[in-house]
Amino acid sequence: MGARKRATPEAATAAAKPPPPTTAATAAANSTTDPPIAPPKAGQILTTSLIFFVPYAYLIFSHYNIEPDLKRSILINSVLSSVAFLVTLSMIPVASRYVLRRNLFGYDINKKGTPQGSVKVPESLGIVVGIVFLVFAILFQHFNFTSDSIWLVEYNAALASICFMILLGFVDDVLDVPWRVKLVLPSIAALPLLMAYAGHTTIVIPKPLVPYLGLEILDLGWIYKLYMWLLAIFCTNSINIHAGINGLEVGQTIVIACAILVHNVMQIGVSSDPEYKQAHAFSIYLVQPLLATSMALFSYNWYPSSVFVGDTYTYFAGMTMAVAGILGHFSETLLIFFIPQVLNFLLSLPQLSGYIPCPRHRLPRFDPQTGLLTGTNDGTLVNLFLRQFGRKSENSLCILLLVFQALHGHLLLLLFLAEVVPGWLVQMRWQLKRKQSLVVTFQRYYLTG
Repeated sequence: MGARKRATPEAATAAAKPPPPTTAATAAANSTTDPPIAPPKAGQILTTSLIFFVPYAYLIFSHYNIEPDLKRSILINSVLSSVAFLVTLSMIPVASRYVLRRNLFGYDINKKGTPQGSVKVPESLGIVVGIVFLVFAILFQHFNFTSDSIWLVEYNAALASICFMILLGFVDDVLDVPWRVKLVLPSIAALPLLMAYAGHTTIVIPKPLVPYLGLEILDLGWIYKLYMWLLAIFCTNSINIHAGINGLEVGQTIVIACAILVHNVMQIGVSSDPEYKQAHAFSIYLVQPLLATSMALFSYNWYPSSVFVGDTYTYFAGMTMAVAGILGHFSETLLIFFIPQVLNFLLSLPQLSGYIPCPRHRLPRFDPQTGLLTGTNDGTLVNLFLRQFGRKSENSLCILLLVFQALHGHLLLLLFLAEVVPGWLVQMRWQLKRKQSLVVTFQRYYLTG
């Protein structure tokens, strides 16, 4: 949940005591101790997001020949998502005041020893994102689903799982439950989704393995549902443990959400199966509002963070992406987008399992004199990057991790669509020998699948 330290019970008790008679000096001291949160960095975030939104709109409305009804639904969903962005942006400062009153705040450990390190940062602001997401996701049903729609049951089951996870995440923020319980919470929240799932339980065998297995599609039956259940647990917890610096939890969610949206549009554009197209559109309907509300939170959570997202957001974001992948019928591809989180989980496994002592905060060391972070021996991707690339400032490290997430996810998407990497390279070499441009080759294999 970022580099934060909860207020101690003594501090909470002291905060709960009746205040002494207020004087001008006391009021001035209080206003210095608890300043209002900093203004959002919405302009910077929106300007940077054009790198994604312009190509994304081009794919939907120009590059692919998508049916008008489907375009209309995606457009309505995007308009509602834009409104959700504005609502979230305006609600976060209001909610911050309320959580501070209830002593839900923390101190930024990666700024300890500086004036910013003693500022109370409101926590658990993921509750705002989750509530706004649910409201607008429910409103979207009015524009897209009829009472007899076969997708309505799965859509409501998806929202039930997400709502359940928001509730359990907020309970975790308030009660601060141990790690063993954290692993159980997503397994409970995923039950409505698994019970309502009526999709296929088959996987497509990679072409290089077809001659050895003698089949192209394999029906896994109940094993596939077990895989989906474990995927929901992993996605939810992987966002939670790949954290420790300002903006990382929300930033990685935004990057993965962008990759999911591009993948869905590409699959809709190249497919001729209406049900297959609707499954990927279903995923878009969930991920677009997730992306919009996360961008609003990112405006406050980017370095230096004026709010902390809490377990509420990490659980909500992980469950939403897991639901989008499962009901969009690309759960195998979704795991590819989470490979940096898989790497972080593997690095963390010795400490999480208790084989190696695990401190409460597996964070890098902060030097208040230089403002730089130094990697420790703790098994996290954050510390690994610091050990490999040297000491860095907190915002530089976050940018490096997000670029790694973006490059990794989209390069793997390219290789996944090619299906057979050696064959793809051979064909590209042959195309280049015919003096066709690299741009044409890239468009043929990446944009058209």
